[in-house]
Amino acid sequence: MVVQRFRIFSLLVFVTVGFLVFILSQEHLSRRTTFSGKNGHKWEKIYLDSVITFLGKIKNTSAPPFVCTTASIAKVISTKMNPVTKSKTPTRGAMAETPMPILYKINFTKLPQWDFDDVYNQDAPPRPTACAQSLRNSDNENFKKAFLPNIRLFLHKDNINMSEWNRLSHFNNPFGFMEFKYDDVMKSVKLIPKPKEPLLLPKPGGDGCVRCAVVGTGGILNGSKKGVEIDGHDYVFRMNGAITKGFEEDVGNKTSVYVHTAHSITSSLYILKKHGYKAAPHDEGIKYVMIPEGMRDYQWLEGLLKGEKVSAGPYRKRLPRTYYSGQYNESRFYVLHQDFLRYVRNRFLKSPNLNKRYWAIVRPTNGAFTLFLALHTCDTVS
Repeated sequence: MVVQRFRIFSLLVFVTVGFLVFILSQEHLSRRTTFSGKNGHKWEKIYLDSVITFLGKIKNTSAPPFVCTTASIAKVISTKMNPVTKSKTPTRGAMAETPMPILYKINFTKLPQWDFDDVYNQDAPPRPTACAQSLRNSDNENFKKAFLPNIRLFLHKDNINMSEWNRLSHFNNPFGFMEFKYDDVMKSVKLIPKPKEPLLLPKPGGDGCVRCAVVGTGGILNGSKKGVEIDGHDYVFRMNGAITKGFEEDVGNKTSVYVHTAHSITSSLYILKKHGYKAAPHDEGIKYVMIPEGMRDYQWLEGLLKGEKVSAGPYRKRLPRTYYSGQYNESRFYVLHQDFLRYVRNRFLKSPNLNKRYWAIVRPTNGAFTLFLALHTCDTVS
């Protein structure tokens, strides 16, 4: 009888130990597994669950928490939004937070879905408007449900830290830092100054309304004779190859805000040369807004902000400031935030092609981003 009980006890111990070893090995495996194209969503879930489990075990970090304007967003960022790894080198006190493992677009067969896809950083409430016609006073329920008047518009050195890096590393460019190396990107991001004033302000002596026009580059205004009407707005947004010379009667000649990427500001000089395009808009006091489309844009930014030639990438040895015709000024230069770009896609322009294998190249156009920037900085938009 004693022998039988001993055998049963030994069997229970063996089974228990075996079960614990299996669980620990699975947890270890889930943290180290690379996503596969065939089982993308299975491994996405395993990855996210394992990182959340890992976070639950490690609570203390030396980096300060990223502060948002609402407690709910801060809570999400501190848990599921920021999978992180910890340095293995022992330190006194808390261990340093480090970049999460790099995710690769090729390992996803369609746009990956995360619990925090539709959570965005938001800034202090925008200026109170005295404009009765303001979009912020819209009665359209669908618009009000989707519209975030205080969505964070601009990226700068003071609103990025390791937790933010890790959160944004789940999203492909231009919506985040997927596939990018921390050091490669941050050496330019840490140069971006915090904007000292809003992009646009009401005109002195006006009725408090900020009236804007957004002029595209598709050519549909050719022959329209809308130039005077366009220039009659308080501010005029243009993007890419913004040709005005010779077409003033149709498109006007005023540019208040010019939105671009490194590619558009350089390639337009060649593509549109036959139409008389010689330089990006450079009106006195113009505001420049950059879309951080890819790694080449961060390389461009580093050279631009330092006043030096680009050190790497397709624009190596080019001097970015020469493309702004003497109007570059860091106080009038802005970089769109990845949260704003993702918000535009997710809430207004989500394409069914994001479920296709080529999902990573699907994004709203520069013109679309420009239009939504105007919708968030103006009271009325034409």
